[in-house]
Amino acid sequence: MAAVSLKCGDCGTLLKSVEEAQEHAELTSHSNFAESTETVLNLVCSTCGKPCRSKTESDLHTKRTGHTEFVDKTLEAAKPISLEVPKAADAGADGAVDASTSQSEEMVVPEVDKKLLEELEAMGFSTARATRALHYSGNASLEAAVNWVVEHENDTDIDQMPLVPANTNVEASKPSLTPEELKAKQQELRERARKKKEEEEKRTEREREKERIRVGKELLEAKRIEEENERKRILALRKAEKEEERRAREKIRQKLEEDKAERRRKLGLPPEDTSAVKSSAPVVEEKKSSLPIRPATRVEQMRECLRSLKQNYKDDDAKVKRAFQTLLTFVGNVAKNPDEEKFRKIRLTNQSFQERVGALKGGVEFLELCGFEKQEGGEFLIMSRDKVDMVVLNSAGSELDSAIKNPFFGVL
Repeated sequence: MAAVSLKCGDCGTLLKSVEEAQEHAELTSHSNFAESTETVLNLVCSTCGKPCRSKTESDLHTKRTGHTEFVDKTLEAAKPISLEVPKAADAGADGAVDASTSQSEEMVVPEVDKKLLEELEAMGFSTARATRALHYSGNASLEAAVNWVVEHENDTDIDQMPLVPANTNVEASKPSLTPEELKAKQQELRERARKKKEEEEKRTEREREKERIRVGKELLEAKRIEEENERKRILALRKAEKEEERRAREKIRQKLEEDKAERRRKLGLPPEDTSAVKSSAPVVEEKKSSLPIRPATRVEQMRECLRSLKQNYKDDDAKVKRAFQTLLTFVGNVAKNPDEEKFRKIRLTNQSFQERVGALKGGVEFLELCGFEKQEGGEFLIMSRDKVDMVVLNSAGSELDSAIKNPFFGVL
């Protein structure tokens, strides 16, 4: 099989022609070349048209641009390699005609400044577009090539590799700037790109800061609204507690007045002088005295008993809460199982009972208001089956539940 490439024995690079081998030798000082049947890859990017000579080069192009689709045209361009260096045409008359004819048919890619080409490829331009821009801008500078691309980006052949006759004077394609001027121009372009990147980063940071401020304000406003709602809720609870306290005191006052009037009647004393009280008071008292007030009185006594218990042990909320829950358990067991004798009998000397309820002033009194009575020498609290009153037990359960759940019970 005929050789289709030259392979560098020092680094393994495949080269398409003798000219490329010479350039490789000048750049790397490698001199060990041999013919090879391996073809130089020709992977063309489907997106931008950039040709890649190897898998490594295509991977680098993908990493830099994000383009992943390549067309393999290696076999289309593969042909036996010529080991002869092209010679200049003879000046003879006969030879001039033949050389002119052959060179007019041979078109080659124009030579451009390789450093500028690498710079443009690093900026994301395809090899064909970068070569065309450098060729038609006279290899003047990187900025001139970029300006040419901007002006001709809508050309249909913008991504086609330019071709020129082989006898074109290559000197015309060399950059007109000195190396120092070219280096300064490249530095200027890099500085512009750096400043543009910094400005973009600053703008992005400003946007992020604005977003952080906006989110912070929203969180503060949400917290303020939550605190305001909590404050209103607490005020409403305190108001309800005060109203409950006022109604309870009013009922107790009315009951005291009724008891006082009843005692005066039993003693045969005349009614209290109406000049010391409101004119409407006797009528109201007379009406209330005719109503069955016994259940309401017991409920109020239960509430007052619980309030007194909490006031006496206000420095130990855990003990008060445990006592309320224990009382609720005793009352609930009897209400749920009125026929079970074990729930209607409590040993007063039981240590657990003493720690939770018995030793607390008001605990045993509350159970007696529910219907329990001391029996058997005062050792037990017993509620006989015929003394089980579901209305009283339910009222006691409601009062205990309110005392447990209401954080302001007995405080105001």
